[in-house]
Amino acid sequence: MSANPEETNGALSPSELDRFTDLLIEAFKTVFDPEIPVDIYELGLIYKVDVSDDRDVAVDMTLTAPGCPVAGEMPGWVEDAVRNVPGVRAVKVDLVFDPPWDPSRMSDEAKLQLNMF
Repeated sequence: MSANPEETNGALSPSELDRFTDLLIEAFKTVFDPEIPVDIYELGLIYKVDVSDDRDVAVDMTLTAPGCPVAGEMPGWVEDAVRNVPGVRAVKVDLVFDPPWDPSRMSDEAKLQLNMF
């Protein structure tokens, strides 16, 4: 039986980290760019996720364009989504623009949803 991240003290085992990562990805997929009908994970807006042994989550993300109308709001949406993952202790979301986002970062699923094939 695998341990629940909420009940575990110390470092995450590889299987716990895999489960935790899956839960984080599910959370990212609940956040959508309001101008594009695709979630931020499939758009490739999540650049980096670090999870500490204490289950603190640090996210580096970007936007499709630096002048995106929701630039001030989207990091908060991501933070709220990650906070809902069981076992998360703290969340920090940073907006980064290096490297700049481009459509090549999108998943095949996102490209299919946007008829880009």
